[in-house]
Amino acid sequence: MKTAINPIGAGATPAASFDTDDARWAAVQRRDGGADGRFYYSVRTTGVYCRPSCGARAALRANVAFHASGADAERAGFRPCLRCKPDQPPLAERHARMVAQACRLIDASDAEPDLDSLAGACGMSRFHFHRIFKQHAGITPKAYAAARRAGRVDLGLAGAASVTEAIYAAGYNSSARFYASAPARLGMTPTAWRAGGSGAVIRFAIGACSLGAILVAATDKGICAILIGDDPDLLARDLQDRFPAADLRGADAGFEATVARVVGLVEAPGVGLDLPLDVRGTAFQQRVWQALREIPAGQTVSYAELAARIGMPTGARAIAGACAANPVAVAIPCHRVVRTDGALSGYRWGVERKRILLDRESESEGGGGA
Repeated sequence: MKTAINPIGAGATPAASFDTDDARWAAVQRRDGGADGRFYYSVRTTGVYCRPSCGARAALRANVAFHASGADAERAGFRPCLRCKPDQPPLAERHARMVAQACRLIDASDAEPDLDSLAGACGMSRFHFHRIFKQHAGITPKAYAAARRAGRVDLGLAGAASVTEAIYAAGYNSSARFYASAPARLGMTPTAWRAGGSGAVIRFAIGACSLGAILVAATDKGICAILIGDDPDLLARDLQDRFPAADLRGADAGFEATVARVVGLVEAPGVGLDLPLDVRGTAFQQRVWQALREIPAGQTVSYAELAARIGMPTGARAIAGACAANPVAVAIPCHRVVRTDGALSGYRWGVERKRILLDRESESEGGGGA
C-alpha cells in the first residue's frame, strides 16, 4: 500500500499532538523535525531558544519552557540558538537556496569552478557542500558543471564557425576532454550533432503491436527510440524531429528481427530487453533512467519515492519531467512510476497503455525488469 509523503518531514506528527506540554517535551526528546515551526522551546540555564529538532545536548525538563513562536521566545528574553538557527528559514529551505546559489555561480563561470571555491561561497566545508548539493540537485557539482558546459556546446554548434570554436566557447580548456565524453552523451560525433545528425545512420521500422503502432530506431551503438502511438505517420515525424539531418533508413530484414524483439517486450514487459540502448539526455535524466531500469517488473514506485532513491527527496516534479523525456518506451520502464496515491497519470504514450503494461507485468509469473 502506498503511503503519502508528509510535507512537513519524516516522522511528523499532526498539529493536535503538540497542544500539551507533555507532547511538546516528547517531541523535543525525539528531536522531531515534524514539530519544527509548530512551537519553540527555551532553556533557562543557557538563555537560548531552539527548534524541537535541535541537535544540541538535551536540557533538563525543569529548565525548559515552550513558546508559540520565535518572537515570543525573544520577548521572553531568550536569544536564538546558533546551532539550529530558529530565527532563520528551515534548514531544507536554506540548503535549497544554497544549491541554487551554487548553480548560478557554475552557470556564470566560463571555467568549471573548483569545489573549494563553491563551498566557500556557500559558507560550508567542501564535504558538507558536496553532500548537500547532491542531495538537492540529484547530481554532483562536477556533473552539473559538465552538463551545463555540454549544453552550451550543443547550443553553440549550430552557429559556430567550427566545432572547435564551440567547444572552447563553452568553457572546455581542451578539445580532447570534450571529445572523450561526447560519444556517450550525444550518441554521434560532435560534427554530426552540429548538423542536426548529419552523417549519423539511423535505421528504423514501423510495425504494429497490441498497443497500436510502434516505431523502433537504432544507431550502430544501440536502440535510440521506441515510440508508440495511434498514427504511424506521427511516429515517423517524431523521429525526424529528433534527428532532422540524420540518414534515416528503412530497416532491412535483419533489423526486423530487432523490431520483433521489441514488440515481444511490449507484449511481455516482464521479460526485459537484452539489446543495447543509445539514448541521449542530461546527466540528471540519465540518472533517472538508470533508476527506472532498476525497478523490478511487477512493482511500482511513486515519483516521490524514485526521487528519494536517487538522493533528491524534493525532486518529484523533476523526476516526472525526466520520465516524459524518455525516448525508449518500455525498455526504460517509466510506466512503473505512479502517483503517491497509486493512481496512474503522466504517461507520454497514454495512461491506458500504461495500465495495460502494468497489468501484464502483474499477471506475469516471472521475468526480470527492463
